[in-house]
Amino acid sequence: MKFTADHEWIRIEGDLATVGITTHARDQLGDVVYVGLPEVGATVAQGDAISVVESVKAASDVYAPLSGEIVEINEALNGAPEQVSADPQGEGWFFKIRLSEPAQLEALLDEAAYQASVG
Repeated sequence: MKFTADHEWIRIEGDLATVGITTHARDQLGDVVYVGLPEVGATVAQGDAISVVESVKAASDVYAPLSGEIVEINEALNGAPEQVSADPQGEGWFFKIRLSEPAQLEALLDEAAYQASVG
């Protein structure tokens, strides 16, 4: 698993990456009440704001951690955004992206570096 400084996590499986927000981000947001997901088929660049998560406290953008094409979204979040609150780094994933520039993985944080950045 890799992480961004913007509090997204990335799980790589071949040329696909599953993306969501970290437990730390969830803790800062509080109870999630809405998730706006990107369109399947959208081509995104690393750093693009492509999703939004709203909680009882705030609304925050979710950024593309890597460049590529959105190939799947977590449809379950449309009817149950609380899954993000319950399991942010598991069932509360947001989208899957097919990587177009795998070298971008080098710039992501490992878990120890991410924890140090938020600790």
